[in-house]
Amino acid sequence: MSFRNVVLFVFLIKTSILLALPGNNSMYNVKDFGAQGDGKQIDSHAINQAIEVAASQGGGIVYFPAGNYLSYSIRLKSHICLMLNAGAALIAASPSATEGYDDAEPNAYDRFQDFGHSHWKNSLLWAIGEEDITVCGQGSIYGTGLSRNEDRVNKGVGNKVISLKECKNIQLKDIRMLHCGHFALLATGVDNMTIDNLFIDTNRDGLDVDCCRNVRISNCTVNSPQDDAIVLKASYGLGYFRDTENVTITNCAVSGYDEGTVADGSYRYNEPQASDKNSRCGRIKFGTESSGGFKNIAITNCLFDHCWGLALETVDGGFLEDVVISNITMRNINTPFFLRLGARMRSPEGTPAGKMHRILISNINVFNAESRYASIISGIPGHQIEDVAFNNIRIHYKGGYGKEEAASSPPENEKSYPEPSMFGAVPASVFYIRHAQNIRFRNMEVDFEQPDLRPKFVLDDAHNIDNQ
Repeated sequence: MSFRNVVLFVFLIKTSILLALPGNNSMYNVKDFGAQGDGKQIDSHAINQAIEVAASQGGGIVYFPAGNYLSYSIRLKSHICLMLNAGAALIAASPSATEGYDDAEPNAYDRFQDFGHSHWKNSLLWAIGEEDITVCGQGSIYGTGLSRNEDRVNKGVGNKVISLKECKNIQLKDIRMLHCGHFALLATGVDNMTIDNLFIDTNRDGLDVDCCRNVRISNCTVNSPQDDAIVLKASYGLGYFRDTENVTITNCAVSGYDEGTVADGSYRYNEPQASDKNSRCGRIKFGTESSGGFKNIAITNCLFDHCWGLALETVDGGFLEDVVISNITMRNINTPFFLRLGARMRSPEGTPAGKMHRILISNINVFNAESRYASIISGIPGHQIEDVAFNNIRIHYKGGYGKEEAASSPPENEKSYPEPSMFGAVPASVFYIRHAQNIRFRNMEVDFEQPDLRPKFVLDDAHNIDNQ
């Protein structure tokens, strides 16, 4: 037998074995179920039928050949791979007078956080209590017909691209997601999730990972000028406390360019008006929802551009602990570091204030940082941020503030929504540290583009602050 024939024989054997495996290697072309992919017909009925048939056979690949598939809610099932081929676009349709997205399901616990965090069915793609789901391929998802708002009462309106609740073994890979409504992804109570090589350009939240365990986020680009790019949360939306833990975020780029301009390669940035100067978000953040805690988190090799800096927040009772952040570069940043332990307490009555400790931040390079809020570490009276180490930090601030800001006395605002702007201009030019102890700085270099008359460090109820 020739070498070529041997190779062909081995290929045929492997193919026959794969085809013989139950369920997972069966392919269901959505066009065989009536999807047109013409950008005119609503194809969600055909897509859902393909998923139902695949699920009834134990699972398989629901395949989208090239085309434009207008759709309302798609209900994902266990053991399904939703594969968008190159040239395939899944497009969220605008609701009509008679058709729209699945209604937001009742949730007695939505009073503890924003409505959008507490409902999953009012989405383009959703699953509750399912497992072994993959969404992948070289195609795109356009949230064109999704709302970017809360939409508490508007029947038939969808506001998220992908929503997952209490699922496990999830993979999201390679797809492009544009104009994604309120969330590109809301994953709540999900175990074992891999998010790899997603490209997201949207105007609200990118990736929301809420009450999830064992999550790997890698090689993603997220542009989200008016909200957070990658955000870890621990809400009470499930009706019970659950930590977000065992999470890695690596090799990702986040930014706040004008929506759509990262996708088209123009990277436009229209400078906000004075009243909106600090609105560009696009960052990596822990919180705001923080009834549960954040534990065992590692973030490394990430880029920030034209956005807020790192935000670590716990304000609803959760413990934020055992976090390592390293090898980050930031350009054109507002507030490189914001660490906030607060007492907003959107949690069941009687929940005590949380804790923030055991955090290591190292090898960070920041260029052209806005100086109004400098960087902030702030607990509240009786609840201090503890045991934070900064190593090998380089910051170039814009500077330009003077004696008036140096004399400012920031309010406590214990119950306020946590953002650096909550305190107004701070009296320090580098770090304002209040209600904190055991904070260490090693090998830190700071310079200013313009003179800044404020002292570099201002301490208020801060103990054992070591700067060498």
